[in-house]
Parts: sequence; C-alpha cells; structure tokens
Amino acid sequence: MFDLVSSAYAMGAPPSDGSSANPIASLLPFALMFVVLYLLILRPQMKKQKDQQRLIDELEKKDQIVTSGGIHGVIENIKDDIIVVKVADNVKIEISRAAVSRVKNKEEEKKK
Repeated sequence: MFDLVSSAYAMGAPPSDGSSANPIASLLPFALMFVVLYLLILRPQMKKQKDQQRLIDELEKKDQIVTSGGIHGVIENIKDDIIVVKVADNVKIEISRAAVSRVKNKEEEKKK
C-alpha cells in the first residue's frame, strides 16, 4: 500500500527550476469563461429586460394585455405606476405596470 503512494509521488511533475508559470496564462481560462458567460447568458438577459421595459413604457389605453398572473383584459386608464384593467363587463381591477407581461394587439400587428 505504501509502495503505491511513494510511486505516485515519483510519477509527479519534475521539480521546477525556479521559474514560475506566466500569470496571464493562468488567468486566461477564467477570462475566457467570463466572456462565454457574458455572451450566452448576461447579454441576452439584458436585451430581454430592455425589451420588457420598453413594452411597459409604451402602454396605451385600449391595449389588450396579459398580466404575469395570466389575467387578460383591456387597459381603461393609466396612472403613474397603476393601470386600471377591464377584465369583464362592469369589472375593473388595478394592477401594477410591472405585472404586464405582454400586449396582445401589438403582437398581432407584428405578425401581419
């Protein structure tokens, strides 16, 4: 058993002659990983967030919306951060602007 341990040490890297590895070369994999992370995850997420904010800023009366909770309705009134949504006859609810996930009538215009 101890013979295997000593032979494993013997097969290790040869002793260095005092010169160390290039620090830039040792940081290169981390930099490359960060670039890949940025391109595949962070950048698309920021673009999606910017599109969602633009959608919320462009809300108008009579837009057909769907909230993040799945409520479908038509915008009746827009205050600062509150939207009054008509969901049925004589039924109006107030929701936050941030709760709007998509605008149905503008999506249909884009498809045409």
